[in-house]
Amino acid sequence: MTRERAHFLFLNLGHVLDHLLMLLFPTVVLTLEGVFHLPYEELLPLSVGGFVAFGVGAVPAGWLADRWSRRGMMQVFFVGIGLAGVVTGLAQTTWMLAFGLTLIGVFAAIYHPVGIAMVVERKEGMGRRLGLNSLAGNLGVASAAITAGVLTDLIHWRAAFLVPGAVALVAAVGYFFVVRGEESEPVRKKVEGTSSYSGLSPARLFTVLIAATLLGGLAFNTTLVALPKVFSVRLTEVTTSATMVSALVSLVYLCGAFAQLLIGFLLDLVSLRRIMLVLAMLQVPLFAMVAQLWQIPLVIGSVFMMFVVFGTIPLTDALVARSTASHIRSRVYAVKFLAGFGVSSLSAPLVALVFGLTGGFAPLFFLFAGCAAALCFTALLLPDTSPRAIPVGSAVQSAD
Repeated sequence: MTRERAHFLFLNLGHVLDHLLMLLFPTVVLTLEGVFHLPYEELLPLSVGGFVAFGVGAVPAGWLADRWSRRGMMQVFFVGIGLAGVVTGLAQTTWMLAFGLTLIGVFAAIYHPVGIAMVVERKEGMGRRLGLNSLAGNLGVASAAITAGVLTDLIHWRAAFLVPGAVALVAAVGYFFVVRGEESEPVRKKVEGTSSYSGLSPARLFTVLIAATLLGGLAFNTTLVALPKVFSVRLTEVTTSATMVSALVSLVYLCGAFAQLLIGFLLDLVSLRRIMLVLAMLQVPLFAMVAQLWQIPLVIGSVFMMFVVFGTIPLTDALVARSTASHIRSRVYAVKFLAGFGVSSLSAPLVALVFGLTGGFAPLFFLFAGCAAALCFTALLLPDTSPRAIPVGSAVQSAD
């Protein structure tokens, strides 16, 4: 295996660990009521600090990566999130547990602005690499609950944090040897020239990036939150237990996650505008259809719906890669991630509000159909440029 391939493998492993460690607690907390003698509603908020740090910490992480070293920041990520997992697993009080979860969030915040910027450093095969990396992150999301449950049942709740933490520390050692001897990348080097992504101005780039992140992120994150409850309400003739509901939801998510491989491949061949436009146009009828489906048709419709929803996730990352200079790219990813995190924080309250007011989910899916329609107009702001004609990082040549 070449050093380049080994490096990419570690970047994908980092994406898995990032989401895995962030999502262990929602499952582990189910067993902690008897440990700390507190109810679920008082234990779950212990993770709030971690999720806040996960979003807010992306900005300083991106700044440090651009000003210092992305490889250095990834080393900090592996060591830091590994130690944070161990600290959380060794917690003896709720305050220590909250501290450990917050620490996980602090180091988890490093990955998205730094790791993704490294994934797209090379133009050749960028879409394929981005698709694989996105799939890795979603595998971390999908495996968090089962990892936490198995380790808790077979060993102890502490093992749910100690084992992944140990894996991250071992990965830190491996990553050190992979990048050892490499010169630090010139992330602060200014890029000369005035070439652009077919005339895409910084203002239009920012508009497209933020609009696509907010519109796509709201539909993506809120659907992830709502679908388990949707299935439990609408699959009464199909499912007989919570386990079966969870299995069907996981299957739908897994099918959707593999869309990112296809989109990654297409990003190297087809203009980003066309891909975004087609996916957004498909989302409109699919959201409207799922709003009204029940039983088996709901499961089938959800597979198609989540396929196109998951497929939009790599698009904004590809847009940043193709239209920002290398020396500011981590900071742009940090801003994009912070915007996405902000809208994702609305997901749970929005689901609760709609379900509380209507007793169902149809209005929610019609809202997403409207978001998809708005995403169609957003896509039209992009130039219809072949990816082979775009030099990576050509549009925004901002100075520090």
